[in-house]
Amino acid sequence: MWDTVIGLEIHVQLNTLSKAFSGDENKFLAEPNTNVSPISIALPGALPKVNEQQVHSAIKLGLALDSEINRNNAFDRKNYFYPDSPKGYQITQNAEPILRKGQFTFRTNKKEKTIRIHQVHMEDDAGKSIHDLNGDLTRIDLNRAGTPLLEVVTEPDFCSGQEVSDFLVAFQNLVRYLEISDANMEEGSLRCDCNVSVKPTGQTTLGTRCEIKNINSKKFAKTAIEYERDRQINLIESGKTVDQETRLFDSKQGVTFTMRKKEDALDYRYYPDPDLQNIIITEKQIEQLRQDIDWLPWTAEQTLIDKYQLQPAKASALSAQKETFIYFLTLQPDVSNNKLVSDFIINHIAPRFETIKRLDEPVTKDRWVELLSLINEKKISSSAGYQVLVPLIIEDPTIPVNELATTNNLFTEQVSATDLSSFCTQLISDNPGKVQAYKKGKKGLLGFFMGQAMRSGKKYPPTELQAELEKQLAE
Repeated sequence: MWDTVIGLEIHVQLNTLSKAFSGDENKFLAEPNTNVSPISIALPGALPKVNEQQVHSAIKLGLALDSEINRNNAFDRKNYFYPDSPKGYQITQNAEPILRKGQFTFRTNKKEKTIRIHQVHMEDDAGKSIHDLNGDLTRIDLNRAGTPLLEVVTEPDFCSGQEVSDFLVAFQNLVRYLEISDANMEEGSLRCDCNVSVKPTGQTTLGTRCEIKNINSKKFAKTAIEYERDRQINLIESGKTVDQETRLFDSKQGVTFTMRKKEDALDYRYYPDPDLQNIIITEKQIEQLRQDIDWLPWTAEQTLIDKYQLQPAKASALSAQKETFIYFLTLQPDVSNNKLVSDFIINHIAPRFETIKRLDEPVTKDRWVELLSLINEKKISSSAGYQVLVPLIIEDPTIPVNELATTNNLFTEQVSATDLSSFCTQLISDNPGKVQAYKKGKKGLLGFFMGQAMRSGKKYPPTELQAELEKQLAE
């Protein structure tokens, strides 16, 4: 009965060393009001200057999105009052944004979807109002004022909250691959405004849209969009109209509520910023920045499939973070077992990365190579390596892995195929009742035979042992 139409405005906070239009340090979690200067607090006579790295970051994003890169860029003033924005306006791009058009493809609902990019423009951020530290008082922290942003405006190509959630994950991965932002939504360095409207299925005219401001979580984006969709449908079906307005999302109650009636462009009184010159971008600069982009998420994933013969699901998991993908490229030449290395990183390294933030701390690459080489050469079993040695290596990375394996009696016996076959034959012969039950369908009894083999004191490689048992039990 109803179609949901969604467009996004994504704000990417850049990881440049300094702010957009001043030399103030661009640093998260600094003491309040310490990363400020006459420019960022808008003292009379203070003049802004363009941050070259912000321009470079925008060009890199444009190359990844296949956007048109504007060679002649102008800055404008967008006038509105925020208590935490001392200038009384935002420096942005209205008439001449740095990027126009483009596209981005991502996976959602088990298929690929491409959304169109309307434009990307450079601007600066406001400060931060803090309402919960001192009773009824609001405190102002201007450290964030002037932080460089890229605002990515999409066309209204999304149809559901789930699509938006999946898009945010993929887009977050892209800007991290480009190394232009850490894109941590919980810290506000990636956030989005969701423009939501509904229309009867098949109708070409779009409905009245409402903008949900400052969503900083993919989960919240999905919930807010679904609530807003239902709210608008209920209004229309009850004979009421949807007002164009800006709304906020209450994550605790899962509802949106009115912030203000939506302004139009005229309300912002855009005009060219008289203090900033136009920025001219040359073909040479664009090509230099193109060379700086080493990997993109989709090229990394395809490389894992084409060059290293990994299954698509594993390639997708391994390339979900640039760090884990690069770590695979680092370990693989020294182990030469692509599946072993990828499984190890996905199951044992990637989960740790969320807390340690660096893959070579505290354990260096060499220790993991020692471990994987022992497993690859079948000198120890994978279960012994992962369950016993990994925690010991993390506890004390200075001890050689061979020494740890010896101390814990983990080395498997090197046996011939004949010896292994004879052992399995005798084990099966000693348990005829179990064999008959297995052949009648109780396949779980394979665990019984594996357990008997382990209790015998033999240290056959588990993979080879299981394969031989399965072979003989099937005969």
